[in-house]
Amino acid sequence: MTDRRPPPGAGAKPWHHMPDGTFRNPKGSPSRGQARLKTAAPFFLEMLKMGRRKVEIPENHVVPRDLATRALETHVEDGGDFITWLGHASFLIRIGGLTVLTDPYLTSYAGPAGLGPRRYVKCGVPMSALPPVDLLVVSHNHYDHLDERALARLAGKDRMTVAVPLRLGGFFRERGFANVVELDWHESHKIGGVTATALPVVHWSRRSGFDTNRTLWAGFALKSETHHLFFGGDSGYGPVFSEIGEEYGPFDTALLGIGAYEPRVMMKASHATPEEAVQMGRDLKAKRVVGMHWGTVLLTVEPPFEPPERFRAAAADAGYPAADAWIMAIGESRPLTGWPSNA
Repeated sequence: MTDRRPPPGAGAKPWHHMPDGTFRNPKGSPSRGQARLKTAAPFFLEMLKMGRRKVEIPENHVVPRDLATRALETHVEDGGDFITWLGHASFLIRIGGLTVLTDPYLTSYAGPAGLGPRRYVKCGVPMSALPPVDLLVVSHNHYDHLDERALARLAGKDRMTVAVPLRLGGFFRERGFANVVELDWHESHKIGGVTATALPVVHWSRRSGFDTNRTLWAGFALKSETHHLFFGGDSGYGPVFSEIGEEYGPFDTALLGIGAYEPRVMMKASHATPEEAVQMGRDLKAKRVVGMHWGTVLLTVEPPFEPPERFRAAAADAGYPAADAWIMAIGESRPLTGWPSNA
């Protein structure tokens, strides 16, 4: 069942729908201007240098795959609500009796045909170990959130529901997914005991050199009788998060991007800093904030393991207890209720 929100005013198009058929960010969002050469050139040179270096993985950043797989299986058998971080913005979520997979970047490259940045940490558990997915949620079409090779290997295309922003549905139908729901911002679809609502965020879309902002981008609220979760996809910070908090909050858990933020002149309208992510959580009225979109693939020039330190510090400054500001290991599973008492 899909709930379609009518436009404000007879015949009026929502603000984010442009006359040329593209989309734009919510009012008050930071501008995504073109980077000047003096900013862009050093950025790309530094990215080339970083790409040649081996990333040193800190101890405890990754759960060994055999242990991660067993822990996932235990949570599935127990039947309670939980999340498993597969890396970047990919989570396996159990909520309201449904198994949800978000932004499936599960193979090596964030790009077409073996091009683009490569993961320096594998998917948290093998794809073959994932339980059947009931709901696939995709926030936008960038390669580090929408992995065509992973989709090809994903079982159950004829039974799962796919929830995507406007105009992204055709990508999935062409690849054999039978039940695809396109949602505009503030539209909802109910599957079983969970209502998925597409919500505005600050980002953009492009899959090739010719389709910039032709498909919409979104965050998603997942609401069951017992838990309310916000999945942020990719987003910069803006006043829209206070608006979401007023209309849809409070949230029990908010999954928020904390990486890929430097240089700010290039990234402020695409990705939040760790401090901005914490402020998003406060604006959303989230009881718990979870850092994601870091520690998986090199996309920008900040040190790859700087984000969690800044996130923890900002969360503490904002009044979040350590138990409600999660930095997970890749492959780690945690219950959504009872943590840390049953950890």
